[in-house]
Amino acid sequence: MPKAHSAASELAPLLDGSTAGELIPELLRHGLQQLIELEVAAVLGADRHERSEDRLGYRNGYRPRLLTTQVGDIDLRIPKLRSGSFLPSILEPRRRVDQALYAVVMEAYVAGVSTRKVEALVAALGS
Repeated sequence: MPKAHSAASELAPLLDGSTAGELIPELLRHGLQQLIELEVAAVLGADRHERSEDRLGYRNGYRPRLLTTQVGDIDLRIPKLRSGSFLPSILEPRRRVDQALYAVVMEAYVAGVSTRKVEALVAALGS
């Protein structure tokens, strides 16, 4: 887990007030990242670089994950494990929404909605 003083030095430039729009997303990213690190440490039974008889596994780098929130897109780093997989409980597994999207588009087509309106609908759904 990152040390507290290094986190403070990362956030210090954002506290001057000129970058107020960047402060909240960065605070959210930092908080979520710490929660993820704590959860993976609990799953493995040991923190990073910690030697323990109770250790259940080992880390093997990170993979990026983009999380879309109300304050903007947040880039997170999800720890990978040498054996097994890890998905933080604060994140939902990727769900397939293509069937629902197809149903909405087909319903709009049957109802006689123009292609421009269907395109706007698909864009509003985030696909």
